[in-house]
Amino acid sequence: MNSFRFAFRQLLKNPAFTFTAVATIAICLGANLAIFAVIDSILLRPLPFPQSDRLVTIFNTYPKAGVENDGSSLTNYYERRGNIPAFSSLSIFRDFSEVVGETGAAEQTEIMRVSPDFFATLGVNLAMGRTFTEDEAEIAKGKGAGVAIVTDAYWRQRLNSDPNVLDRDIRVNTMPRKIVGVLPPDFRFLSSEARLFLPIRSRLEERTPQQRHSGGGGTHMIARLKPGATIAEAQSQIDAHNAAVEQDGPEAKMMAEAGFRSLVMPLHAEHVRSIRPTLLLMQAGVFFLLLIGAVNLVNLLLIRASGRAKEMAIRQSMGASRGHVVRQVMIETVLLTFVGGLLGLVVGAWGIRLLEVLGADRLPLGAHIAFDGWLASIGLAGAVVLGIGIAVPIAWFNLSTHLAHALQSESRTGTVSRAAQRLRHGFIVAQIALAFVLLAGAALLGLSLKKVMAVSPGFRADHVLTGEVTVPFSYNARPFLDRLLEAIGRQPGVAAAGAITNVPLSGESGKSAVTPKGYVPPAGESLHGHYLYQVSGDYFTALGIPLREGRFLTSADSHRAERVCVVDEDFARRYWPKGGALGQRVFQGSDSDDAKLFTVVGVVGAVKQAELTEPQGQGAAYLPFMDSDGINIFVVTRTSQRPEAFAETLRKLVRATNPDLAIDNLRSMDTRIAESLIARRSPAMLAGIFAGVALLLAAIGTYGVLSYAVAQRTREIGIRMALGAQREQIGTQFLSLGLRLLTAGTIFGLIGAWLAGRAMRSVLFDVPALPVAILLGTAFVMTAVSLVACLLPARRATLVDPVQALRSE
Repeated sequence: MNSFRFAFRQLLKNPAFTFTAVATIAICLGANLAIFAVIDSILLRPLPFPQSDRLVTIFNTYPKAGVENDGSSLTNYYERRGNIPAFSSLSIFRDFSEVVGETGAAEQTEIMRVSPDFFATLGVNLAMGRTFTEDEAEIAKGKGAGVAIVTDAYWRQRLNSDPNVLDRDIRVNTMPRKIVGVLPPDFRFLSSEARLFLPIRSRLEERTPQQRHSGGGGTHMIARLKPGATIAEAQSQIDAHNAAVEQDGPEAKMMAEAGFRSLVMPLHAEHVRSIRPTLLLMQAGVFFLLLIGAVNLVNLLLIRASGRAKEMAIRQSMGASRGHVVRQVMIETVLLTFVGGLLGLVVGAWGIRLLEVLGADRLPLGAHIAFDGWLASIGLAGAVVLGIGIAVPIAWFNLSTHLAHALQSESRTGTVSRAAQRLRHGFIVAQIALAFVLLAGAALLGLSLKKVMAVSPGFRADHVLTGEVTVPFSYNARPFLDRLLEAIGRQPGVAAAGAITNVPLSGESGKSAVTPKGYVPPAGESLHGHYLYQVSGDYFTALGIPLREGRFLTSADSHRAERVCVVDEDFARRYWPKGGALGQRVFQGSDSDDAKLFTVVGVVGAVKQAELTEPQGQGAAYLPFMDSDGINIFVVTRTSQRPEAFAETLRKLVRATNPDLAIDNLRSMDTRIAESLIARRSPAMLAGIFAGVALLLAAIGTYGVLSYAVAQRTREIGIRMALGAQREQIGTQFLSLGLRLLTAGTIFGLIGAWLAGRAMRSVLFDVPALPVAILLGTAFVMTAVSLVACLLPARRATLVDPVQALRSE
């Protein structure tokens, strides 16, 4: 206890040093905790299901057709269920937004449709009731049309925690459904916000071989591995199964040319695959910040230890053992970092709030991010480990100091060993190099974000409001759409209104096979997947998509017998590079019967459908609105007013057109673009903050070491000036020391920046790994900041009064 009290008193004796050290640790450790909270929740923490490491997802891929993930199909599910020995259970699910509630009070609600074995595959037991039965998944048997399972939150908030909720009716898509189960309170499947679960129901004709490749990205398959089974075994069995069922399949040749394969991947890893590189990059960035803070702290402690060299020498000469010296240094340093760690917990909690503001909760599994006891214990343990690591060079310095020299020193400004000087200078070089790497990385992310934001989406996003409506199977969608778009068009300030089955940047990006009649792919290529949508009204005008040739589709095309379509310029360029798209005929899927062909009547500009960074040449085809029931529709409105101001009017118009329906997911297109950039904008902003802190720490470290060098050599400066040395010579000497440290740090920083650029290639867009402008800019900023840190001590050296310097000694 005496050692702790002594260490505490020593820290209180120098409040400026203690405050600087504690603040450095708190900021650096808190930033690491905030980012680690995201890493832990999204990448490290197992999914909240029993033995979740055995859960896998299976999806179809057609790489030669440009379709990386097409989900699975109903046929896949029924063919594979019970026929893959490595799986103990297999199921499918679909995410939807559907209408829930009574007439006049209905609202869009997130719903998931699942196969009967979905909850068993996850290993989840219901809190009340039962799961779905096989009969409830078959339309032909006439059963199961009215059953549902609700989440605990829905049960509490909408059903008032009714203990007799089982067999109670709720209205979904205007149809009554009987509640047969309630999920446990902590249940949430991946990033889904579904509050109700319904059975996936299908007819026998929807499970035929002809429907095997009709996933479209909307149906997803998961499975649970048997104990002892591996993903490699499951993949081998899936490959063998596909080969067997495709042998006589109607599309076997076409699928082989498209490179068809079903991939088996870990469910957790696949769900977070898109965000993993960015999160690891951010963790590396804050770890660099922690290293810079640690190096800065080591330098401050070395300067402090130099001032206490005589004290340590006296204690050793009076019998203190080397172990006692090491223990005292260890206690002081760990106490310092532990206090910094406690404050770091507060900084970390604030950091998590900041990350939520920046959109971290909208990342895959981002809703699970939280500051808890586990994170706090990691932070405090990290603070202790950091303290021990920092204490090592301090203890070495104290033990390597020559006792006779220390005792003969008249004051704290006596000379120190060259080894101690080299150690401090080496830490400054490391600090500058690390700050250079962090600053260059932040600049790369910023430049990448700027390039992405400069990409044209292919439409005019200003003054456009979008919203989603689900039209149930019991309704005919075309009359509803015609009346709704007509009502919207009559509103003051509305320039155009239209509808489409999927708006750009909505998060859904499935593709379909759309092919010109008579087209034969070149040798070695296959038919290509393209975006395929149905439109109504003045959709193209409302979204500001330019017409290249021909005409737009209109609502009237949905009512004509003639089958027409519009394609985008990427589609036209792929199949008719010399022009002449108008009048050509295309077909959907593999059905090329003349009666089902569509005639191209217009070519429009290409639109970024999935994300702004998607490669050129994806191609899209737009058909008149044909499906009459059971469909999700996005309404697109261009107004002269602020889009959000029109949202309530649009809600009322939908309700007035049909009281059983509702519109939700109301967002301006500017907002959709901004949300699509969250995974790029947030890292760039955080990296900029980290780089700024790193730059400040590097400047403080450089200033501290040079200031100490001036103080330590005050007597020498006084003697030299008394012997005739000019003030400019003295200042130049210390300035040159700082510049040598800056040069060495910059050289190592350039090497580190080059390595960091190569490592960041997967998250950069249209940015070379090592742009000269970025390096020059980083070098300029580092030089400017370091020069200020060097000039202040150098100027102090020139102001030394030789008489005062000699008298003080």
